[in-house]
Amino acid sequence: MGICDGRVVIITGAGRGLGRAHALAFAAEGAKVVVNDVGASLTGEGHDLTPAAEVVAEIKSLGGDAIVNDDDVSDWDGAGRMIKQAIDTFGHLDTLVCNAGIVRDRMIVNMSVDEWDAVMKVHLRGMFCPVRQAVDYWRAMSKAGTPIGARVVTTSSGAGLFGSVSQANYSAAKAGIASFTIVAAAELDRYGVKINGIAPSARSRMTEEAFADMMKKPDSGFDAMDPANVSPVVVWLGSSACEISGRMFETAGGELSVADGWQHGQPFNKGARYEPAEIGAVVADLIREAPKPAPVYGAN
Repeated sequence: MGICDGRVVIITGAGRGLGRAHALAFAAEGAKVVVNDVGASLTGEGHDLTPAAEVVAEIKSLGGDAIVNDDDVSDWDGAGRMIKQAIDTFGHLDTLVCNAGIVRDRMIVNMSVDEWDAVMKVHLRGMFCPVRQAVDYWRAMSKAGTPIGARVVTTSSGAGLFGSVSQANYSAAKAGIASFTIVAAAELDRYGVKINGIAPSARSRMTEEAFADMMKKPDSGFDAMDPANVSPVVVWLGSSACEISGRMFETAGGELSVADGWQHGQPFNKGARYEPAEIGAVVADLIREAPKPAPVYGAN
């Protein structure tokens, strides 16, 4: 018996890296898996069914059940087809894991609007479209009186929570995913949908070049950056055992923590309108009393 026996799970971007590890982990826990991947390059070009097909073949060789889907998750109709394929093939849908992503790393002064838009499209639109399409299905079930235990897992990043030099587009997109997650949790709980996010650190096409030393596989011992280390957290969040919603988890190797987002600072209230010349002294006091922000990745 697995923690996800009988559940139907869609994982986007599941042909390689973290998505592949998630697909294998869900299947090992009894889930039927829709392996979505367009097989694009790291920067989003191209289309190749091979990575997704290889993951499906691996799951089946281990006795699991899985199917390939190569729809573009940032396309509204494509996301709808993916949701429909899961329901038509396996009879229902329980869990959606939004993992697909690309990078177009560039310093802000050199970044083009196309590089900005491409990253936003895959990360943000590519999360919203599947979630919105799945929610239509779950909401209809809920209104019909059918109890559901739907789960959504989004993928943010340390770059989204704290920022990362040369990744303003990626960081902004991942921050948007984190904000979306807490709003969706507040809105969708009434329908039986729990949604949480992860900010993982693991070896992938996105990280093994940018952080080569950190991501290097050790010659022996525990491989902390193995993407499979992240997947147990995702499987639990995608299971009926998870009853929390609206939280963001940082996970790397054997470490797991709850990331605490923006909080209201202690205010100073003058009780009247400020003069511009007064602001500097007030801000200095507020900054002195406030906790220091986490440093931006890559900043000196």
